[in-house]
Order: sequence, then structure tokens, then C-alpha cells
Amino acid sequence: MTDDLNLPGLEDVRAAAGRLAGRVHRTPVLTCAAVDGLAGATVFFKCENFQKTGAFKFRGATNAVRLLADSVEAVATHSSGNHGAALAAAARERGVAAHIVMPENAAAVKRAAVEHYGGRVVACEPTLAARELVLERVVAETGAVFVPPFNHRHIIAGQGTAALELLEEVEDLDATVAPVGGGGLVSGMGIVAAGLRPGMEVFAAEPEQADDAARSFRSGKIEPANSNTIADGLLTSLGPLTFAAIRAHVSDVVTVSEAEIVAALRVTWERMKIVIEPSSAVAVAAVLKDARFKGRRVGVIVSGGNVDLDQLARLLGE
Repeated sequence: MTDDLNLPGLEDVRAAAGRLAGRVHRTPVLTCAAVDGLAGATVFFKCENFQKTGAFKFRGATNAVRLLADSVEAVATHSSGNHGAALAAAARERGVAAHIVMPENAAAVKRAAVEHYGGRVVACEPTLAARELVLERVVAETGAVFVPPFNHRHIIAGQGTAALELLEEVEDLDATVAPVGGGGLVSGMGIVAAGLRPGMEVFAAEPEQADDAARSFRSGKIEPANSNTIADGLLTSLGPLTFAAIRAHVSDVVTVSEAEIVAALRVTWERMKIVIEPSSAVAVAAVLKDARFKGRRVGVIVSGGNVDLDQLARLLGE
């Protein structure tokens, strides 16, 4: 099944790492004794909140843009924010235009980031159908090449470089955890783990109020998203490639409540002194919640740090 879908392998992730050298940050791996105590585990945080554009998405976008034909003059995508900003930044470095279709309710900080990196924002209604319809129109009008946010082998290979760096730096991990929306990050992590540490468990983490990946994992088919969560980076459904990778390499999908996400945000901000976004906090919340991580060495990929501070101040106050 995975071969038929042309998933990338470890060699593709390694090739992406070579392609990205000097173009992306090799982000730090941090530890925190206070979080270890709360989790009952030894936790290693791969901090992609310190990545260019503030999220891991810059890895996949840069890998994909670097592999485009020289004749390409523009790229386009749909995104709730982080992939859009990453693609705009990668396109600017390549010297091509970027058109980003974003839902009209996207976080203001994420829309501003896309525009900061030179991307043209095209607003649409906050549904997947609307995103795809508007994107189709933008591609037809501009001749841009569509760079998918997650369901593409070059994107998955690029995202996998974060896990590759983590496993190169930290030995003897028992498990790794990453948040799942469209699934590009956890797919890349699973592919790297299967190639380098086949005995290590890989977990995805997801909000209870956006649990389509968990439902898909259990039903054996892609389930539609029905999302109402503060983790705005995790609102998309899986694609065929990412679903195949998750079924092949992920042990389970752990779901967490909105209250647990906010609690994980507060713990990370107060104890680690780093700013992460709610989507990242989902993975932290999973480690704090699930007894399967106790007594183990666990790697967590902190996916990003692009926070709407006004919204978060209100949530933390509540």
C-alpha cells in the first residue's frame, strides 16, 4: 500500500537534510526537570518554535520549492497559517511569487506572517471545500504550481528532517510524539524512526475536538475533520500519503482536551520559559496525560511558536 502511494523513505529524508543545510535552522533540543517531574518521564523537546518562520513547516516548504523546475515562476497553496508563511518565505528565497489561500478566520498573527514574507493572501470561507475551490481559481489565474501543505512526498521528507536531527542528537529514546493535523510531521517522524530506531514507538497527538486522525486510525479509512479547537494548526484532515505513513509507522493517536492543551501551554511557558503555540502544546499535553510515557525517554517535536498573544492571554485568564 505505502509503496503504491510513493511515500518517501529514509534516503529521501537524508537527501532533504543535505538540501536544507544552511537554509533551515538546526533547532535546539531542550529539557526541563520540572516537566519531567510532572510527566514522570525524561522528555526531550525538539524546539521547532525556533525554526525560521516559527514552525517546522519551513523545512517541507523549502525542500519542495528547491525541487521545483527552474521554469516555475509562482507557487500557491492553502493554509491556516504556518505552511502559508513557510511557503511564502521559501518562495521569496527562491525568487518566485507565492499566493496563499487562507480561511477568513485565520489567526491575525499568521496572516501577518504570510504578508511579511511577501506572500499574497487570498481569503476564503473557513471550509476545506472553499479552500480547494479558491485555490483552483488562483492556480488557473496565475499559473502557479500548487505546493500541498502536507500530502506530498517532498513535504513529508522535509518535515522528517526535524526527527532526523532529534534522533542524531538524543540516543536511546523509547518513544517520540508529534502533533497531527494533516500529518506531514508525524509521517516524516515515523519514516525516520522506522529506518533508524525500529524498536521506538511513534505517537501522534490530537485535540479531542479535532479527532479525525484518531478516528481514521481506528476505522482504517480517512474520516472527515470536524474541528472546534484552539489548536488552529491542526484543523485539516489527513491525506492518502500521510494516512498510509501513519498506519504503517504510528503506534497510536493520543487525544487531549482543550483544558489539557491550555494547561500544557501554561506549564511550558512558566517552567521552560519558551513560547509555543496551542498546536505544539497538544503533544506536550499527551505526554503529561498518557501513562504509557511514564518512566521512559520521550522525544517531543514542538511544532511551532506562532501565537496570537491576545487570544492566549484570554485563554490563560479563563
